[in-house]
Amino acid sequence: MMNRLILLTPMLLFGVGGAYLLYVFLQAGNEGPVHDNLLPELIGFCLEGFFLIGLFSLIQRRREHERRHELRQSLRGALREILSYLDIGLLRENEEPADSRALEEDPQMVVSLFRKIMSNPPLELDAMARLKDVAGRNLTTIHDLIPVAAQLSAKHMRWWLAITESVRHLSEATDRSAVTAALHQFLAGLGEFDELEL
Repeated sequence: MMNRLILLTPMLLFGVGGAYLLYVFLQAGNEGPVHDNLLPELIGFCLEGFFLIGLFSLIQRRREHERRHELRQSLRGALREILSYLDIGLLRENEEPADSRALEEDPQMVVSLFRKIMSNPPLELDAMARLKDVAGRNLTTIHDLIPVAAQLSAKHMRWWLAITESVRHLSEATDRSAVTAALHQFLAGLGEFDELEL
């Protein structure tokens, strides 16, 4: 917000200054060397300043958006292994596993996995054991990415903390109900994280 204000203030000054000088230039009866030579130069200066700052602002916003998108993708990539094992554990007969890129980037995959958990038969014990192991392996990495989520926003950090906590619960689960509850919490938190704007 502060960066945007810093960029908008000079744009406003150049825009208002240029508009005022143009108004003075168009007034009748102001002919003279200042009117004929200096005012057009000042109007041109104001227009150049307005458009250059505007262009700089657009480029900076685009770069910032790309950087934030890359940060979010790095966060989502840290969850790919858990999502992949969950997807495989929920596969029905003759179903193909989801593409790893879709698991990493497509928010609809989270919705699809949540629906499968709710409607499919319960996960088999070996699938639960694999999920518990992969959660334990990835917990430290996911926890270490909390500062990265904080760079996006406070809301991103809050939901990433919830995701981290659900992965911890999954790694520590000792029965079927605890695994299922942790997975519900994990997918709900990830769904909320994906909904947040950059």
